[in-house]
Amino acid sequence: MNFLRRRFSSGDLQGELREENSSILTFKKGPSPSAPSSPSKTLNATQGIPRAGPVQNSKPAYNKDRCKILLVVDDQHTDWSKYFRGRKIFGDWDIRVEQAEFKEINLASYSDTGTMVDIQVTRSGTKVVRSFKPDFLLIRQYVRDASEDWRSILIGFQYGDIPSINSLHSIYNFQDRPWVLAQLVKLQKKLGKENFPLIEQAYYPNHREMLITPKFPVVVKVGHAHAGAGKVRVSNHYDFQDIAGVVAVTGTYSTTEAYIDTLYDIHIQKIGPHYKAYMRKSISGNWKANTGSAMLEQIAMNEKFKLWVDECSQLFGGLDIMSVEAVQGKDGKEYIIEVNDSSMNLLGESQEEDRRNIGELVITRMQQCLQPVQTISRTISLHYGMNGSKNEPVNPPARPPQPQQGQPIPQQSHGQQRPQQGQPIPRQQSQQGNVQGQQHQPSAQMQRQTSQTQQSSSQGHPVQHGAPVNQRPQHPQQRQQQQQNRTDGGPPGARPPPIGVGAPTLGKSTDFPEGEDTMKNLRKTFAGIFGDM
Repeated sequence: MNFLRRRFSSGDLQGELREENSSILTFKKGPSPSAPSSPSKTLNATQGIPRAGPVQNSKPAYNKDRCKILLVVDDQHTDWSKYFRGRKIFGDWDIRVEQAEFKEINLASYSDTGTMVDIQVTRSGTKVVRSFKPDFLLIRQYVRDASEDWRSILIGFQYGDIPSINSLHSIYNFQDRPWVLAQLVKLQKKLGKENFPLIEQAYYPNHREMLITPKFPVVVKVGHAHAGAGKVRVSNHYDFQDIAGVVAVTGTYSTTEAYIDTLYDIHIQKIGPHYKAYMRKSISGNWKANTGSAMLEQIAMNEKFKLWVDECSQLFGGLDIMSVEAVQGKDGKEYIIEVNDSSMNLLGESQEEDRRNIGELVITRMQQCLQPVQTISRTISLHYGMNGSKNEPVNPPARPPQPQQGQPIPQQSHGQQRPQQGQPIPRQQSQQGNVQGQQHQPSAQMQRQTSQTQQSSSQGHPVQHGAPVNQRPQHPQQRQQQQQNRTDGGPPGARPPPIGVGAPTLGKSTDFPEGEDTMKNLRKTFAGIFGDM
């Protein structure tokens, strides 16, 4: 007996039962009703349930060093990786797709390093935990619903400044229906009631304001909800007071709008440049056409529908994926009731085509918003040399300091040292220095030095040989000042010129007025001492 108990409770027997009944379990499980034609991740009957095997050794379908991570927030009924498999951006960059629901996502955002995301998903009965830093977002799930509110995750994405479709700014603004309808009221004032027939609505921030009885019947919407949740049809003021008591318990806002006896609902969607329009009519007798059984039919897209969608797609900075919901009343009028963002439902038999259009739109936006890091680093590296140092512009040679009036010009060439006082300069060295100095100096600078040399030579200073000397006529006061300087030993602070600098070269004789005056003085002195001989 104990053996049988152990046998029936063992894992081997349970595994054998699973293998025998695997095809039956697979047949019983079908696609989700919310996406009837979406590709399911469950295996078909011929494959059965896979056993646990070494799947970790399989080679990934993307390049780890050159890939961008796309995080798709959606349920597991749709495999979004198939729409990006083998696709490239920036020529050779792969797209790595990570998919999870809001309940499987946890994150931490930092101001300097961005947002790190942890997801805990279950694949084939195995719990998988992955951490990564997403580069782009596609949000196809409701952020806020009747029982869920994932705005904290949305704020984390926005804190990391992650680009997405639609923008995180617009998705956050769609988390309260009255806030969106307030924007539609502005559009109606801009376009007119005939071109933009928005349904009339009243807003109550709490139950205490629900005192004025509207025209019955009305539809009361409590809080923010989707897919018909939180909506009640009220026929008289007694029921309206009862609903006000329910709103008091919920502690949220509410809205009321006139009940329209409709023929069918109108669903107009826009995915990038692609437009579609559908007609949905309830066949179950429910006044809510989106609940129960309904008949769906694609209708022609006209200019009126396109105007509605184009104007609404400009809300909150622009919407790439959106839809407009309207109703056709029995009175022959159309009424716009709400606008949905990127989490809108896909309808009809063209859901697969719509998902491919969304995939193409995501790839286009990733090309526009993302930039490879290596391309930026390659551009920066062009500003640096081969040794890693930054190339700096070569500064032009500094202009040599110009001597002031009355100061001698130092007679030194490039690469020579100035001789000390009292030491003669060799004749050949002086000539070579002058020639080298003339070769290295620009023409404008040589002209300036030539004019300065002429001025200095006129004051009794040596002249550089090899350059033309043109003496200017001197003023009488300037000549008297020069004679006084010779008598006193030169101007104050001036050094005497080196001996031999002013010697004539190249066989040319130069006579200075100062030498003639000196010989006359010497003759007079000798004549006074020795007399006439």
